[in-house]
Amino acid sequence: MTKLELDKLTEEQINFQLILHSGTARSKIIQSLREYREGNVESSNRLLQEAENDLQIAHDVHFQMIKREANGLKTEFSLLLLHGEDHLMSTLTMKELVREMLELFKAKNL
Repeated sequence: MTKLELDKLTEEQINFQLILHSGTARSKIIQSLREYREGNVESSNRLLQEAENDLQIAHDVHFQMIKREANGLKTEFSLLLLHGEDHLMSTLTMKELVREMLELFKAKNL
């Protein structure tokens, strides 16, 4: 996993990192479901693992932001930050839902 050093990034760049990595994960999660539907189980599993890696990076950025704020460095609120947070949270939810769907499909031999 790549660990980003937030001290070297502007607030805008940090927000874009959240959007980039969670958005990439979201795309891979959707593609994973499509691959499974086409019968490409191995590809589906690989995409889910890649999405997990992307989400780990996004989650680490998010955690560092929280840690910085806890240490007194306030994060400026912006629409970009809100968009990044929305991307991260919706992607985490989507990941859990798709994983459950795939388990259900496997159990039903679909």
